Amino acid sequence: MQQKEWHKSSYSQGGADNCVEVAEGAQTLVRDTQNRHLGHLAFPAAEWDAFLTAIREDNL
Repeated sequence: MQQKEWHKSSYSQGGADNCVEVAEGAQTLVRDTQNRHLGHLAFPAAEWDAFLTAIREDNL
């Protein structure tokens, strides 16, 4: 399995303790930086893009 490259979400606004990390690809993986050992949530990339679009357009 290929290793995923994780990065802090831009929505975390640089906070050191309350961050969400994402790894993008065919699936977008999302995890809590304080609880990495608990795993991650996986979303199809198209669904993640739709979610971000809805947030940007204030539709949620």
